[in-house]
Amino acid sequence: MPRSNRPRRPLSATRTPRGGSKNAGEVPELDLERARAGIARRESAPDGDWMVRSITARNAEKQYICPGCSTPILPRIAHLVVWSDSHLFGEAAGLAERRHWHSNCWTGRTYRYR
Repeated sequence: MPRSNRPRRPLSATRTPRGGSKNAGEVPELDLERARAGIARRESAPDGDWMVRSITARNAEKQYICPGCSTPILPRIAHLVVWSDSHLFGEAAGLAERRHWHSNCWTGRTYRYR
């Protein structure tokens, strides 16, 4: 006989879930877009190793100048944040010199080395 997926008893306000507090049953809503966009990936190129993180249009709040084309990246435009992973003065210096690039400008820059 299949098991029913309905809870046997509703949790009342006075009863707590097994082994926890009253708020233990509440799970915060997960923002999948933010979770996916927040992970930096490593890219290797002839000019060094780079850490690249995608910024979604929803999370882009400020205006930046793209070093590839010298035009502004306006708020609400998806783009990339790039910093050197193999900086001469260490990771902290590379992170301090991070730049915001248009996605096409970043991918197009690798053609200079071919």
